[in-house]
Amino acid sequence: MSLETLRARIEAATADRTLLANADTQVAIREVVDLLDRGEIRVATPPSSAEGEWTTHAWIKSAILLYFGIQPMQKIELGPFEYHDKVPLKRNLDSAKIRLVPPGVIRYGAYLEPGALVMPGYVNIGAYVGSGTMVDTWATVGSCAQIGRDCHLSGGVGIGGVLEPAQAQPVIVEDGAFLGSRAIVVEGVRIGREAVIGAGVVLTGSTTIIDVSGTQAVESKGYVPPRSVVIPGTRNKKFPAGEYGIPCALIIGKRSESTDKKVSLNAALRDFGVAV
Repeated sequence: MSLETLRARIEAATADRTLLANADTQVAIREVVDLLDRGEIRVATPPSSAEGEWTTHAWIKSAILLYFGIQPMQKIELGPFEYHDKVPLKRNLDSAKIRLVPPGVIRYGAYLEPGALVMPGYVNIGAYVGSGTMVDTWATVGSCAQIGRDCHLSGGVGIGGVLEPAQAQPVIVEDGAFLGSRAIVVEGVRIGREAVIGAGVVLTGSTTIIDVSGTQAVESKGYVPPRSVVIPGTRNKKFPAGEYGIPCALIIGKRSESTDKKVSLNAALRDFGVAV
């Protein structure tokens, strides 16, 4: 079935959910999720240039939501463990050259490039994880999140899922980024290539990101520029009951262009005191 036909059927079923009872609609939904699982399509595609914007494909996200609507609940048994769910686990990891350490979980409909590694973490349906990336212990990659190549999601990192609204951008972590322990990235935030996110940094769509590396503070939201070194911060805000510190994120410098990723990361930790 062509992508044009799949898209038309998904969009029709999104507008009229009574079509979920139609066999052709169900075939289309399952084919879209299977294409996601094989990496032949993805929820968001990268720009053709470093300065461009990612493109989010709302109809593919809609297909995932419709998939939940047609899938029956089933019992899944793994040795002594029993689960009751609608989405099966990803299979054939050996032929896909994906390393998954027990008891890590990768759901069907997620795609990992060959060479990706998941420790006892979690990768949800619709997610994309690039080659050479490590999803470390208890790190989670939420629905539709896009993780680039050669990234490191340290222990306990939380990458949020974004399914609704369908047109909303998923969380994007570009190639070579390093996220420190317990960092949280949600609500469609985009992390630029080779950025270093310190331990405990929380980035939501409304988190103020302040670049304090120059003589004037520069504020933004939703995007961490490439090679930025980011640490947790606070800023004072007045409330009726008094003045209190609220969380923000501070860009305190850039990874050096003259060194490779490993050396540059070490330099970032030493020069800027980022805890990871």
